[in-house]
Amino acid sequence: MPNVSTTAAVLVAAGRGSRAGGGLPKQWRTLGGRTVAAHSIDAFRAHARVDHVVLVLHPDDMGLAPGWQMWPDMDVVAGGATRAESVRAGLDALLSMAPQHVLIHDVARPLVTADLIDRVIDALAETPGAAPALPVVDALWLGEDGRVAGTQDRTGLWRAQTPQGFHYSAIRDAHAAADSDAADDVAVARAAGLDVSIVEGDERNLKITGPADFARAEQLLRGPMDIRVGNGFDVHAFTEGDHVILCGVEIPHDRALLGHSDADVGMHAVTDAIYGALAAGDIGRHFPPSDPKWKGAESRIFLAHARDLAAQHGLRLGNADLTLICEAPKIGPHAEEMAERLAEILEADASRISVKATTSEKLGFPGRQEGIAAIATVSLLSI
Repeated sequence: MPNVSTTAAVLVAAGRGSRAGGGLPKQWRTLGGRTVAAHSIDAFRAHARVDHVVLVLHPDDMGLAPGWQMWPDMDVVAGGATRAESVRAGLDALLSMAPQHVLIHDVARPLVTADLIDRVIDALAETPGAAPALPVVDALWLGEDGRVAGTQDRTGLWRAQTPQGFHYSAIRDAHAAADSDAADDVAVARAAGLDVSIVEGDERNLKITGPADFARAEQLLRGPMDIRVGNGFDVHAFTEGDHVILCGVEIPHDRALLGHSDADVGMHAVTDAIYGALAAGDIGRHFPPSDPKWKGAESRIFLAHARDLAAQHGLRLGNADLTLICEAPKIGPHAEEMAERLAEILEADASRISVKATTSEKLGFPGRQEGIAAIATVSLLSI
């Protein structure tokens, strides 16, 4: 008698996946730093209602099996020449266990969720088969020679997904008598007269087929894009000297800028904008002017620290827009070099950095040429 408390999963990973490119079967290519197969395996092994996993590999890949075979909740078996033969091999591996339910999953769907697995298992309380699917919402065309030859009614059409779940004994008997050309396990079940209920699928549960699917899966793994925006403002007065340093560029001038560090007002504004986007205070919090250690320090130290702090939060620069406010010196001839210096420190493309200047129409301290002000806005995006 089957143990009514058990559910097993058969993960089919015996295909070659040549359409995905990359020189390796798609299940062995990396996705988010781990193989596609590892994502699928872990999804089922970690599920509280899945008691055992059978991984079906291509015979040429059985050398990859020893690590998985060490796990007591997992078996690895060789598949056959077709998907149907591989599924039968996985089902046969469960004979001694005789679970009540079995979930059959394409390993190339690495983003399967616990909620989706739950929905399939729950539905098996009512019918001997259950499978996730999504309704077809796009218009369907018939095509000939690259032209639209007609339309197809989409009413009642669904996009099938896996895992497809069944009562174990019923699907094993169905596969034993099945045509090996069946499209999937639902087709095998229906040919044997089994009812299969449709449960709600998941758009994230994509099947990796072509190269573009890897990029989409990577994006889904990262989750929603995190976008941060911050502003920075800084002012430095003029003092005696013969040059100013703006965004790391030394510009000849009849005065210098006064500050505890190198007084790079532009770089300070960009740095504070990054700190602002991170809700991490300002330069003074991280590099107190009361600390003699930072006297005369190059401002690139501050900007690099802000960049690294953003990276620790999983963020990179989206863009930076800096405006220098002064009557003199002239900024335009140096703006491109300034953007390149900032880009170098921020490890970003210079096309994402804007450096420009304006006057205050001779109003206020910039207009009286008492100093230079700078205002910056940056965006940070999740890596």
